[in-house]
Amino acid sequence: MTSESREKLWDLATYLIAIIIAAFFLVPLLWLLSLALRTRQEVFLGASRFIPKRPTLGNFEQILSDPAFMNYLWNGLKLSALGGIGCLIVAAPAAYAFSRFHFQSRSSLMMSILAFQMVSPLVILVPLYRYMATLGLLDGHFGVTMIYIAVSLPMAVWLLKSSIDGIPKSLEEAAQIDGCSRFGIFWRITLPLVAPGLASAFILIMILNWSQFLVPFLLLTTDSKLPISVAIFTFAGTSNASSTQVLAAACLVAVVPAIVAFLLLQRMIVGALTAGAVKG
Repeated sequence: MTSESREKLWDLATYLIAIIIAAFFLVPLLWLLSLALRTRQEVFLGASRFIPKRPTLGNFEQILSDPAFMNYLWNGLKLSALGGIGCLIVAAPAAYAFSRFHFQSRSSLMMSILAFQMVSPLVILVPLYRYMATLGLLDGHFGVTMIYIAVSLPMAVWLLKSSIDGIPKSLEEAAQIDGCSRFGIFWRITLPLVAPGLASAFILIMILNWSQFLVPFLLLTTDSKLPISVAIFTFAGTSNASSTQVLAAACLVAVVPAIVAFLLLQRMIVGALTAGAVKG
């Protein structure tokens, strides 16, 4: 077998594996869509056909016209955005310091920050709840936002550090010769140049925050304060939305925005993940 034939076989195997992985994740979503387009009668008949006999958009109209569901969507968007903005405010100066300043144990500290990203929130649920209760931050969006920031911070620092590493130091040195302070260099030179990296990190953090479940589930108890990731489990029993097809429509509305955002902005996100990987 020639090297060209082996290369074609490897390419074919790669595509087959990719198709299998894609099918593994897409089939449940397609079945969810099938349920969401069915009528109540067709669901209770137990029809196993993939394409509904009488497709309807009434289920989507029902949930999108429900004020409670729209409030859940707004809460999810607000918490995700505030967590993303707060994370960038803290992560940008830290990433700049790690990229431009040379101090003892810098590498060890960076690895320690990355290690925190590997800790599952499930491991710290009990102490986290007691700590937030002591601070009086239970059942409030402020406490949830602070946890979102802390959870996303390690990843944001690493992403932004990679972006800052790709900026030539000569630009900052020229500004420093002109009398610009270190903060002025960071604010006027570095941040504008790293704007694509900031945008990519913000989008990725927003998507991750949107899918957060454990933290808001633990800290929030008032129904009107729940984000969509938590409320979707209780939405089936509210506003006469206890039927399977309406719940399926609600799940799709909750999941699709994150999927669409990732598909549309995947080049930007991948660029942030690989920034600084190749130098020279």
